Amino acid sequence: MLTRFTRLTGMRGNGADPAPVTPALPDAAQLVQAEIDGANRIYTDVKVRLHQRLLEEINLAAIEKLPPEAFREQTGSLITKLLKAERVQLNQREQTQITNDVIDEMIGLGPLEPLLKDPSINDILVNTHRQVFVERSGRLELTPVIFQDERHLLRIISKIVSAVGRRVDESQPMVDARLPDGSRVNVAISPVAIDGPLVSIRKFAARPYTLESLLANGTMTEEVMMLLKGVVQCRLNVLISGGTGSGKTTMLNAMSRHIDGRERIITIEDAAELQLQQIHVARMETRPPNVEGRGEIRQRELVKNALRMRPDRIIVGEVRGGEAFDMLQAMNTGHDGSMTTVHANTPRDALGRLEQMIGMADLDLSPRSMRTQIASALHVVLQLQRLSDGRRKLTSLTEITGMEGEVVQMQEIFRFVRRRTDSDGTVHGEFRATGIRPRFMPEFQTRGIEMPAKAFDADRVLG
Repeated sequence: MLTRFTRLTGMRGNGADPAPVTPALPDAAQLVQAEIDGANRIYTDVKVRLHQRLLEEINLAAIEKLPPEAFREQTGSLITKLLKAERVQLNQREQTQITNDVIDEMIGLGPLEPLLKDPSINDILVNTHRQVFVERSGRLELTPVIFQDERHLLRIISKIVSAVGRRVDESQPMVDARLPDGSRVNVAISPVAIDGPLVSIRKFAARPYTLESLLANGTMTEEVMMLLKGVVQCRLNVLISGGTGSGKTTMLNAMSRHIDGRERIITIEDAAELQLQQIHVARMETRPPNVEGRGEIRQRELVKNALRMRPDRIIVGEVRGGEAFDMLQAMNTGHDGSMTTVHANTPRDALGRLEQMIGMADLDLSPRSMRTQIASALHVVLQLQRLSDGRRKLTSLTEITGMEGEVVQMQEIFRFVRRRTDSDGTVHGEFRATGIRPRFMPEFQTRGIEMPAKAFDADRVLG
């Protein structure tokens, strides 16, 4: 069983990912890829079963007291016995591979390790120690993974949050943290979590997404991709809007890859998620209050401090409060090309949310003044959405053109038009141009950025 897995994937126990699937494979290649995926699933299932048996056999509290080599030797011997009991046929190399993997899981994040290493999983959702769901391709699945008991799950939670200098207890039962690879973690325990600890992990791809990979998976078309590259290179200010899990941070990461490597970039986040590839990046992260309730550092203070750090661009992972005003001020005072995200369902709603957040800054500004700030600071709003079939789409690319009376003027350049939805939730649609040519196109021309003349033809189907 695992011999087929090794032959197809070429893994050697180091968690190497199989080659990514392209969207238009020939039939024979699709069959091979399906076999690889099946072998991956078999391997994960075997590891999960072994891990669950080990949890029953091993005293977890004693793990940390054993020297690493002694623990590895004793656990390896037990795994060999369990493999024989499971009647799994392995050669010596495969047995060594799975033994090393399972031991790493015991020392690492326990039952979550196989799920964290599975490249097909996007989210891991722990509903108490008895139940773990994962999201694959936008669909939720119940896994066979469980924890030994609630104390076991709390031990794993403590390991995660303490690694980034945070804590979770009855006085502070909710916390945001991150894993070493940048994956985002949210934890809620008693008394706010009634039935037991809840953990939500948003995994980061081992290979950071690019605009080209978003083009390949259908998030956008080539014309939209070309326009987004130009928007970044022309240092236009961008607001990325969308619901939870719609791909806002992924889009922010993908667009940031086209920032000039000579620019100084400062990132500000609640929990560091951005994976910028440039050499000159200064990363800052908020800090929760300490045990005495003091020492909290919010995003607003970090945005203000960033202005003193000689940034070329400021990237805020997500605006949620009064920092929205400071971010807009930065965009209006020479920090062109800055980007941020916001939770909203439409581009117009996104501007409305910004207006509400400016009001949270305790400033005596009239609605017109707020809207003027927004209209002068932002150039482009991208709307992302997770469809009913789990796919993420860039559903609207909108330009902000200024103010008319009391209203911020917007014009949509590209949109995703739905045609029908199948009974299984699969959405069929197409990207279309609205016929409007962006007002920032002269800036493209001065920088030598070319766009196909027909890209903006009215009602043209893109891609």
